[in-house]
Amino acid sequence: MVPHPLSFIPSPSTNGFHLGPLFIHIYGLMYVIGITLAVLITQRRVRNAGGNSALVGDVALWAVPAGIIGGRIYFDITTPSQIPHVWYGVFAVWSGGLGIWGGVAAGVLVGGWRVRRAGQSVALFADAVAPALLVAQAIGRIGNYFNKELFGGPTTLPWGLEVPSQYRPPGYQHFHTFHPTFLYELIWDLLLAAVLIWLGNRRSIRPPGLFALYVAGYSAFRIVEESLRIDNSEHFLGLRLNFYVAGVLTIAGLAWFVISQRRAPAPVTADEPTGDKDDAQDSEAESEPADSQPSPPEAGAAESEADETAKADDAVAGDRK
Repeated sequence: MVPHPLSFIPSPSTNGFHLGPLFIHIYGLMYVIGITLAVLITQRRVRNAGGNSALVGDVALWAVPAGIIGGRIYFDITTPSQIPHVWYGVFAVWSGGLGIWGGVAAGVLVGGWRVRRAGQSVALFADAVAPALLVAQAIGRIGNYFNKELFGGPTTLPWGLEVPSQYRPPGYQHFHTFHPTFLYELIWDLLLAAVLIWLGNRRSIRPPGLFALYVAGYSAFRIVEESLRIDNSEHFLGLRLNFYVAGVLTIAGLAWFVISQRRAPAPVTADEPTGDKDDAQDSEAESEPADSQPSPPEAGAAESEADETAKADDAVAGDRK
């Protein structure tokens, strides 16, 4: 038996509380709080950018359910062994099990549809929501703590998480404390959210550059986290499936950011497009030689005046003779 460390983070004794006849799961409560904060943060960022903050509520009404459904589908597909063995097991999100990749993908697709339908810029909206998503994910990780899940391998560090024996994976029964990987991710999410906000305020980042950095930054940390976690997961070539997903998304996010920043910015237009002004200037330049030539009526008048002058000269000459 491995000796018990002197300092550690204790596990909570319960994962919820009773409210009258209802039992409130803290895991679900944390997601509600996280989503609420994400909506409020996004509304403020959209408002500060001069957009319509009322659109955020409409997007949330569609994107949040889609994200929950997408997250559960991803979890069920990638970790079928963790589905509760009851008829409603595939739907039991209150017991844990939302894959962030599926949740974000479904939420972005549906949310982008609502934004485009409202005639707004999807790229600008994505940049506004990126830090808010990280805050929501960080709050959601508190729910993992109460569910006693998403921890890593054994550790004797003073911030190791004490995990009750019934929650320890097979082969780890003789260990007491484990890496609190959910806590590591919580800290990283908040730090990355702060960095994205700082970049948006202090640097000229073309949309959807901030969202691309969110994808790359979060996925990069998941590479590290997946190398520490020991909970059940599908493996491929000895590595967790989400390790490969995180690697691919890190590269994709970085490539997306580079491409979005190299793309030529949209031209700034006033009441008259720049191209029309150039055409007008070209037309004016072409018309200048024509303006230097007299028009037909002016030419006829000049000829008549010359004839009258010639006749007058002849009359004067005849008088002299």
